[in-house]
Amino acid sequence: MTTLDEEGCGQSELTSAYAVQALPASDVAAAEAHIAACPHCQRELAALRPVVDRFVSWPTDVLRPPTPLQARLAQRIAADTGREPVPPPAPQWREPDWEQVAPGIECKLLATDGERHRVSMLVRLAPGARYPAHTHAGVEELHLLDGELWIDERKLVPGDYNYGPPGASDERVWSETGCTCVLVTSTRDTLR
Repeated sequence: MTTLDEEGCGQSELTSAYAVQALPASDVAAAEAHIAACPHCQRELAALRPVVDRFVSWPTDVLRPPTPLQARLAQRIAADTGREPVPPPAPQWREPDWEQVAPGIECKLLATDGERHRVSMLVRLAPGARYPAHTHAGVEELHLLDGELWIDERKLVPGDYNYGPPGASDERVWSETGCTCVLVTSTRDTLR
């Protein structure tokens, strides 16, 4: 004989929809209250979290149908279920802000890969700014967009690409003119 706990509480579909943020706003509070009181659904939600977290890196423009198709699907589902249609969500993306990370150095984070300890960002150095000496924990790739940048004794100009292998060190990184670059690097680089 199976127990209710082995079978689940009968709300696993609700918990799954909550985990992927697919519930209508009007149902979220009830779902949260149920999950808070149900050990089975708490375990289910905990098991779903790693899967849902991996969705963050998926290209949403490929996974999400166009807005007109979403609207038609919502109308059709509403007609079949007798419920109000759930409109497509409003776009959530916004331009990341520039953050000052050191005097004269600003970054705009574009993407992170926590598993591989990698980041992609735009980096902007003010005229005369210097980046600290550092050792690469992984591959560092830099593409200069504007201005001039010196890495040790090498001068980069717009369009130049610099490859820094793991374990290599950059002793002097500075810009007389100011510059902007795309930088893909490890989050584990060692600053000196």
